[in-house]
Amino acid sequence: MATFPATKKVEYSALGSVGRHQFRGPVHYFDGEVLDERYFVRMLRLERKRTERSSKPFMLMVLDGEELFQTPGSEEVLGNIVSAISDSTRETDTLGWYERGAKLGVMFVEMGAGDSAAISTIMEKVTMALRQAMSSEEFKRLKITFRIFPQHSSDEVGEQGPDLTLYPDFSDRHAPKRGSRLFKRIIDVVGSLLALALLSPVLVVIAFLTKLTSKGPVLFRQQRLGQYGAPFTFLKFRSMYANNDPKVHQEYVARLIAGNGELKQPDGNGNGAYKLTNDSRITRLGKFLRKTSLDELPQFFNVLKGEMSLVGPRPPVRYEFDRYRIWHKPRVLEIKPGITGLWQVEGRSKTTFDEMVRLDLRYARSWSIWLDLKILLQTPKAVFSGEGAY
Repeated sequence: MATFPATKKVEYSALGSVGRHQFRGPVHYFDGEVLDERYFVRMLRLERKRTERSSKPFMLMVLDGEELFQTPGSEEVLGNIVSAISDSTRETDTLGWYERGAKLGVMFVEMGAGDSAAISTIMEKVTMALRQAMSSEEFKRLKITFRIFPQHSSDEVGEQGPDLTLYPDFSDRHAPKRGSRLFKRIIDVVGSLLALALLSPVLVVIAFLTKLTSKGPVLFRQQRLGQYGAPFTFLKFRSMYANNDPKVHQEYVARLIAGNGELKQPDGNGNGAYKLTNDSRITRLGKFLRKTSLDELPQFFNVLKGEMSLVGPRPPVRYEFDRYRIWHKPRVLEIKPGITGLWQVEGRSKTTFDEMVRLDLRYARSWSIWLDLKILLQTPKAVFSGEGAY
């Protein structure tokens, strides 16, 4: 945490990197402390993750002035900026390099949820202090932006794409290498063809019974989001009565993601299931299909088309994705969705939504062919046990 003493002079060497270029500037002397980029950005990332879970907001001010900071006389300009920030912020606020030699950042914590008036006052106070500490020409060359966290919807992804400084989760650093992706694809195709060939009599029987026991199509088709948010038509055997009201599930998903889902205890042993139970929209056959996961079998066709993988996170529907917090979204962005996954074999519907996301992210970031094979071998046990399935 940075403090801003009034009299102590702090020496700071502006030596660092900006993007791929080396930035080498003079040694600066000014009142206050400026955290090095690696420490400041690390603090920002931790605070971002904390606020996404606690919903306690903080504000980031970024002062973008690469040309201003790297021109002759920049030592004095930087000194004036730091002094102005020191005089207009609290001891709990932190000043550091957001991008060394190009962008300064100030992190304002404990802003108070819903206190928009206080936030506006801080913005005006700091901006005015900077305006008074700089010449009008210098101030024009300084681009000041404010961002309030936690962000929602697609706020974290601007026109130029996601801010990878604050959202390294959105990078492709965890994506499998080309050779591994090819091998995974081969396993998907071969595995799906074998499953469809071996289970073809089961598919025919389920299709016949579905048509016989209730009106409507055999297959349930729904738009889901695949890797990078690409939509595709998700296939399942229909387990509900036709023309049912989707609002029931939409409302439940909203409560579930917010952590307010109704935790059922169907086995009487306190083992709850974070899943919509006793749904009157489900047919008698549908309950059996869901309990045994046989309704999922048509997804082998999604795998053959390359829209899904045998192993991966479950693909969300749009209204589910729209409710995601920012830290939930990499589960969709980082890897192709699958029929089974770490969540299904370790937690299934007994876990909370946040726990499910953590399992999916753990899978994406530790992915290997061996992990896929391990999950595939564990899936039959999870399916036949029927534990946590509804």
